[in-house]
Amino acid sequence: MKPLAPLVARFAPSVARMFLLAVAVLLHGAGVRGQTVPVPPSIRAEGVPPLPAAIARALVRYQNIRSASFQDWDDAHPRALYITTRFGDVPQAHHLRAPGSARRQLTFQPERVLGLAARPRSRHFLFSSDEGGAENFQFFLQDRDGGDPRRITDGNSRNLAPAWSPTGDLLAWSSNARNGRDMDLYVAAPADPNFQRRFKEVSGQWTVSDWSPDGSRVVALEYLSINESYLHIIDVATGKVTPLTPRPAAAGAEPVAAVSPRWSPDGKAIYYLSDRESEFRRLIRRDLETGKEAVLTEGISWDVEGFELSDDGVWIVAVVNQEGVDVLRVLQGHRVPADSAVGLPRALVGVLSATEPVDSGQLPPPLAGLEPGQIAGLKFRRGSHEVGFTHSSARTTGDVYTLNLDNGQLERWTESETGGLDTSAFALPQLIRYPSFDGRSIPAFVYRPPAGRFPAPRPVLIEIHGGPEAQFRPGFLGRLNVLIQELGLVLIMPNVRGSAGYGKSYLKLDNGMLREGAVQDIGGLLDWIATQDDLDPARVGVSGGSYGGFMSLAVQTTYNDRIRAGIDVVGISNFVTFLKNTQEYRRDLRRAEYGDERDPAMREFLERISPLAKADRIKTPILVVQGQNDPRVPISESDQLVAAVRRNQVPVWYVVGTNEGHGFARKVNQDYLQAVEVEFLRRYLLSEERPDGEGS
Repeated sequence: MKPLAPLVARFAPSVARMFLLAVAVLLHGAGVRGQTVPVPPSIRAEGVPPLPAAIARALVRYQNIRSASFQDWDDAHPRALYITTRFGDVPQAHHLRAPGSARRQLTFQPERVLGLAARPRSRHFLFSSDEGGAENFQFFLQDRDGGDPRRITDGNSRNLAPAWSPTGDLLAWSSNARNGRDMDLYVAAPADPNFQRRFKEVSGQWTVSDWSPDGSRVVALEYLSINESYLHIIDVATGKVTPLTPRPAAAGAEPVAAVSPRWSPDGKAIYYLSDRESEFRRLIRRDLETGKEAVLTEGISWDVEGFELSDDGVWIVAVVNQEGVDVLRVLQGHRVPADSAVGLPRALVGVLSATEPVDSGQLPPPLAGLEPGQIAGLKFRRGSHEVGFTHSSARTTGDVYTLNLDNGQLERWTESETGGLDTSAFALPQLIRYPSFDGRSIPAFVYRPPAGRFPAPRPVLIEIHGGPEAQFRPGFLGRLNVLIQELGLVLIMPNVRGSAGYGKSYLKLDNGMLREGAVQDIGGLLDWIATQDDLDPARVGVSGGSYGGFMSLAVQTTYNDRIRAGIDVVGISNFVTFLKNTQEYRRDLRRAEYGDERDPAMREFLERISPLAKADRIKTPILVVQGQNDPRVPISESDQLVAAVRRNQVPVWYVVGTNEGHGFARKVNQDYLQAVEVEFLRRYLLSEERPDGEGS
């Protein structure tokens, strides 16, 4: 390894002393003798060396970045809202009475609060929480003015998608309480703890999406896969089902996705998103009396990923996913104002519009006052044209905003702490496209460190998203920024074939026996890296979580001679054992994506492409991370992989969170894991010498 002094001499004179100390620690692993990072009681670490305590001190600012998420409006207050944010170990519910006001904490659970739904016309709200990351979500009713929360679910089953009736008298949701597999539909009256019943027994995965305005029916989603889903109207009293989007009549016809149904305020129509007769998901309005449908976002060649209706029927706000960046658009609702002078404020025209075409190949313009990024959680305040949402970007953590469509006023309600860091200096993503083995163009986002502080060529870490029906979105990287800003790594986030956001044809390119094409896409990225003067092709690492963990392992077994180290977080090591051991309620959903292992030909294929079958090819250091209670990718997937790779006589670091599930949610565990990851990358990727001592 090169001496530190010449490297530091290249830094700008204004670099803070804290940064110099941090780099000295991160590059050399130096620390006061005997002072090491303590292993939390909730962590089992195998093969991990003692970590210098100075590493934790260097990371502390990045580990104290916070974010806030908009959850709902307080319907019993003139203008207040609910958010979730973390001040302790896990996120909790908070209440804000005005923009910039104090965040008043409402819940004090030992476990994370995952979502919140305010009860209409009431000071009560419902929140969801699980235990130990096992994803058996339970619902609790809480008074925002105080008192203990009351659990309204059974404490054991998995409960999803709570939906209040318009009056707030009834709550509907889905649960697998009957058999642990099928998500039946339930209804309860929170005011009467003795009233709860299953109003529709189903086969498969069903969730309640919305109530009719008169409170007599619900519209429900039947989900088979990301490519196939159906909508149904269900009478709550009788359980009678009326299909809204029926299955294709012709055998072998292409399946259609229909999601996110919402009733119109007058009850005469249902709005929903669908990719029927389109590559992308479009916003559709279906007239319930005539059955006629109208596409409201014709001409937008990207997915509409979410929308919200004002309760007077005047406006619809939609979010369009353009190249991974969210664009907010406003459309006229079913009731156009009689006053022709009423319309969008001038400040919003050109940024918010209904149907103007969107060009590909460039990032979209932001909403005025916000950087390009992600928008989530849209919801109108009752009786107004003010919509709340969460926004984040590469340089701004997640925070809560509201936008008033009547006057164009954008207000920021929270300003989350960022550990005292200057986030304006964080790296901005560069959108690239590189050719793969079959000539297909693969999109990716590249984050480069400050060139003045880190001379080229730089080592590279490829981060592969999970899903696989997901998409890397260039929002806020949070604590990952330490890898770019302090270690000088270049991060590349590819959206390989099978990723969402680029049309349903691209989404299906990795299904079943096409799985290896996604791995070859990383081979194309390695080729692209080798052509870049500022990147070091001899120092490339790969990391991924969940399905991205499988991808990381697959790269390590396929291109091990071209990478230096790998990180696998809750990854699939063998598709057959994964499908056998994943929770029963998920099994058919995953078979639709990966293939049915009960078919002999598919089983042979899945066994052959699984990293476990080729684990002897992993000859470089590996870090494996797993939650002991993971219901999706069980710990057996990591246990068998670690046992196999240890036989290769290479460094194997194994970190298990004993109170975690599909990823680490608790700050104490996240902090320790990040220290492990930094030390792992420092030793095996940042060094200019290979782990075996051979020069690069």
